[in-house]
Amino acid sequence: METGFNILKLSLCLSLFVVGSCAQAPAPWTPSNGMRPGTCDHYECPNYKLVEAGYAYEIRMYDAAVWMSAGPISATSMAQATKTGFQRLFSYIQGKNKDNVKMNMTAPVIAQATPGQSAYNVSFYIPKKNQENPPQDNDLHVQSWKPTYVAVRQLGGYVSEDVAKKEAAALMDSLDGTQWVLAIEKSKGKSPAYLVADYNPPSQTTARVNEILVPFTM
Repeated sequence: METGFNILKLSLCLSLFVVGSCAQAPAPWTPSNGMRPGTCDHYECPNYKLVEAGYAYEIRMYDAAVWMSAGPISATSMAQATKTGFQRLFSYIQGKNKDNVKMNMTAPVIAQATPGQSAYNVSFYIPKKNQENPPQDNDLHVQSWKPTYVAVRQLGGYVSEDVAKKEAAALMDSLDGTQWVLAIEKSKGKSPAYLVADYNPPSQTTARVNEILVPFTM
């Protein structure tokens, strides 16, 4: 298991440099792209129910969940912040926490930009067996999600910060005229914060799955 952790750590760390430099464009959305990422066949992912599968978007209801977050991290890019945050979180799951508890790797690793600032939060989904009592850490903080609606746009390729902004805008455009956009604007405003979910190591050059997530309440 530790060997697997180290391989995934290396893969994710390398992916941060690929994200920043690779020019590969995301694959265009088609309804058939709406799939649970293959990574979730090997690593535990948060549970959700599909509420609606629209053209260019999905609406999901995620179960209540606990995440551990690093941040806000000051950085010149989301890629750099994700690298820093992931290193902290990987040490945390390797047992470098107050309780010396080791945990299994999960997916995805998510990053969120702070609007108007060069600051980011990077988060790790706590495994189910540790959800009720997650190990504490002085440099990290717990984020507790209640059951949460999430608008999702799924894309392929390698996602730079510029691509993420464009895809987040495209997600909101795809929701135009639906009940969902009204709920998002009511709870989060017209320019809601979004999360970037990274599921794949950089060595996987085909069938990559990334997601733009916009949580909201009804």
